[in-house]
Amino acid sequence: QVQLVESGGGLVQAGGSLRLSCVASGRTFGASAKAWFRQATGKEREFVAAINWSGSDTLYSDSVKGRFAISRDNAKNTVYLQMNSLKPEDTAVYYCASRTSPYYSEYDYNYWGQGTQVTVSS
Repeated sequence: QVQLVESGGGLVQAGGSLRLSCVASGRTFGASAKAWFRQATGKEREFVAAINWSGSDTLYSDSVKGRFAISRDNAKNTVYLQMNSLKPEDTAVYYCASRTSPYYSEYDYNYWGQGTQVTVSS
């Protein structure tokens, strides 16, 4: 069983930055791919970014490419999402997710955190 706990959300002005963190429990943290998703009010959850087991390879949605960066520290069982140049349309609840495979994907995540709210004001 894997438990994921996100933190770091908050209110920020457009153009600002935030860093989200996700701490995971479970012995297989370093062997599994991780991802961030988000869900805005009234919209479906969407993929944001993913990272493979070692941190050597990443994937981003077109909407955040060049502004967001996903990383991980396996020694700390933590995955991060650095968000720069934030826009009002980035406002959403951000979720951390884990899958049993070591390779990233936009789909098929088995474990989810409770989410952290990010609000970007214009």
